Amino acid sequence: MAQPTPSRRHRISDICDDGGVTDRLASLDASFLYMEDTTTPMHVGSVLIFQAPQDGLDYEDIVGIIAERIAANPRYRQVVRHVPGRIAPPVWVDDHRFDISYHVRRSALPKPGDDRQLGEFVSRVQSRLLDRVRPLWEVYVVEGLQHDRFAIITKAHHALVDGVHALDIADLIVEERVTQPDHTTRLWRAGPAPSDAAILAQALLDNIRRPGTAVETVRGGVDEVRAALAKVGRGLSDFASALMRASARPAPASPLNQTIGEARRFRTVDTDLDDYRTVRARLPKGNFAEDVSTHDVILATITGALRIWMLTRGEPVRSGTTVRALVPLSIDDSDASGPRTGRIDACLIDLPVGEPSASMRLHQIAFAMRQQFEGGRAVGAQRLSRVAGFASPTIHSLASRAGSAMSRRFFNLSITNVPGPQEARFVGAAEMIRAYPVMPLAKGQALAIGLTSYRGTVCYGLNADRDSMRDLSVIAEAIPDALDELLAAHDVHRRKA
Repeated sequence: MAQPTPSRRHRISDICDDGGVTDRLASLDASFLYMEDTTTPMHVGSVLIFQAPQDGLDYEDIVGIIAERIAANPRYRQVVRHVPGRIAPPVWVDDHRFDISYHVRRSALPKPGDDRQLGEFVSRVQSRLLDRVRPLWEVYVVEGLQHDRFAIITKAHHALVDGVHALDIADLIVEERVTQPDHTTRLWRAGPAPSDAAILAQALLDNIRRPGTAVETVRGGVDEVRAALAKVGRGLSDFASALMRASARPAPASPLNQTIGEARRFRTVDTDLDDYRTVRARLPKGNFAEDVSTHDVILATITGALRIWMLTRGEPVRSGTTVRALVPLSIDDSDASGPRTGRIDACLIDLPVGEPSASMRLHQIAFAMRQQFEGGRAVGAQRLSRVAGFASPTIHSLASRAGSAMSRRFFNLSITNVPGPQEARFVGAAEMIRAYPVMPLAKGQALAIGLTSYRGTVCYGLNADRDSMRDLSVIAEAIPDALDELLAAHDVHRRKA
């Protein structure tokens, strides 16, 4: 008696079992791969500065530390495989050629390397796309910095860092205490490589189970991103509503919105965290002074710096001139499962660069921020800095993912401020002394500002298009000047109070 022919679904399942295709990219993650081009790399980075230990820097120790950290994070040993015909988002599969020495690279500046030379190195490293046939991350160990320092520069793709399945590589590297590298050899064996037939069969099964996925995948471009944003839920859902609100009022014309190229400029700025706190303390009682946050003072400082930069350029600056900033904030969502870093809200705020009074700029910004977040769900700086590990690189990455999915029509630049720990952090025996985020540029965005407070210092990372922002150093130099202006203005208020 002839055996019955197995069903179509049974045959597909058999194929899927050969190769273990189980881990598919979320639609939003896949969209960052599709949108990426040579002028808009979709990765986020960090520049971490360390004091070399007394025994000197051992590159092999750092490689060993990174190998140990990624052992429990399989994403850092996986590559993206596309589905034949692209009928579904790609899948993560183990990289059978994984070679950590390819990802952790050694470099040096001519001694004594200064901050400007390091900025030029960062500009060149961060402007290059990640290798798509390898795991989507890189680390550069840069020696030769003055004062016996070295830097660790990180790059990780938006598709890789989602705050749930993978943290930013900088968060994995940095520890709360001095640690000794473990040179024990850890054997790792890649899982079976799925065949194209297995990947295709799994995609067909997924499309049968979730037919909306197939429709979403073939939409492409902006439509795909919007569809993904509508589905992403707890992590980034409020950005979709922010887009709808902003669509009624496009961003003002600004020299910050330009057709950008592949090359970048990067500058760092250090300011004293106590100066921002002092501005708050000097505010006269009443007049909403109790509602002004350190974050508001930082935004007012950036606003003052942008005003100086525009005046230096000869740009028209009138009383009503504004620059619209996308300011992602981490939000407290007690009912949500998973790490707090997965909850990000959008804030679109018009920075009053046309206002000549530093004090009035601060009050206008504080009022605008309070209007948008009257629910009181934003995570405070003190609590946010207590998130396990270093935390700020991952939160910067999540905020940047969201900003990259928004149109340049709605804002002029992005500003991401993530409070960091005020206690020392280490890699091996080397103490971290500075931490600068490197925020990517969205298409048509000539400048992105990221900052992190660490051990009493507010560390700014300014990433910009090289051709349209030849005067990036003007903004860098104007930030301390704008902070001094706020200090001076509120010192007068304190004496009058």
